[in-house]
Amino acid sequence: MIYTMTLNPSVDYIMELENFQKGGLNRTLNESAFPGGKGINVSRVLYRLEVSSVALGFAGGFTGNFIETFLKDEGINTDFVNIEEMSRINVKVKADDETEINANGPEIKEGHLVALLDKIRKLTSEDILILAGSIPKTVPKNFYGIIAEQCEKQGTKIVIDAEKSLLESVLPFKPFLIKPNHHELGEIFDTEIKTEEDAIYYGELLKKKGVQNVIVSMAEKGALLFTGDNVFYSDVPKGELKSSVGAGDSTVAGFIAGMVNGLNRKEAFRLGTAAGSATAFSIGLCTKEKIDSLLNKITITEK
Repeated sequence: MIYTMTLNPSVDYIMELENFQKGGLNRTLNESAFPGGKGINVSRVLYRLEVSSVALGFAGGFTGNFIETFLKDEGINTDFVNIEEMSRINVKVKADDETEINANGPEIKEGHLVALLDKIRKLTSEDILILAGSIPKTVPKNFYGIIAEQCEKQGTKIVIDAEKSLLESVLPFKPFLIKPNHHELGEIFDTEIKTEEDAIYYGELLKKKGVQNVIVSMAEKGALLFTGDNVFYSDVPKGELKSSVGAGDSTVAGFIAGMVNGLNRKEAFRLGTAAGSATAFSIGLCTKEKIDSLLNKITITEK
């Protein structure tokens, strides 16, 4: 089974306005609400690719109930640790430009962390755990590392998509997959990735740290997969960029879906690239139909 973890999930409340008047009364044209968080995005895309997963994390209050109910209604299994405070609400105002107001999130207590770790201990060598996104401010910065250490003991595969400060504690436990974009790859090595050659050099350095697979996304310049002794480059299909939100999560979901369905890593990479591109060309997360329409438009070459 695939498990995704979102430690600081949200209700993303989106308000569309014709224009925004600061200090005045504003009325919306449209409103919508969705569960937010990188791990949740991965679970939602996996489901669209007909791959089951279980969403883990913390959820509380009426917002936590909304997140769980929404996911269950979509057909996604959840096993959140219930907390006393309500899960956060992130407000996105779309007018002439886009303004975001993101909440910090609830307090996570020691008992909540223990309860989540108890769930992690039940995973086996047949399972994959995807750690994605930020953590609440009350959770220790090395918590992903604590989880990864436990998973290594059990043989559970770890996938991580998070910023440098959260990623570093996981590296000693040889994660199955890491997916930084080229900016995040540069941050890991305190440098700036300007060219494909830079990305290849530092991607190989990251793999030498014990990571089994590394995907480096470079926006419109394509993506690189470092796996075994091979480096593969994927271009991206042509299309209108509508939103980059969730594109990286979709890439992770596509690659993992390919792997669990028996594709080799090159073809799983193709599926990941198609999923990421499909989300970038959509309002909201990709559909399977959109992914399928892009698969044959992607060229993968070996470097």
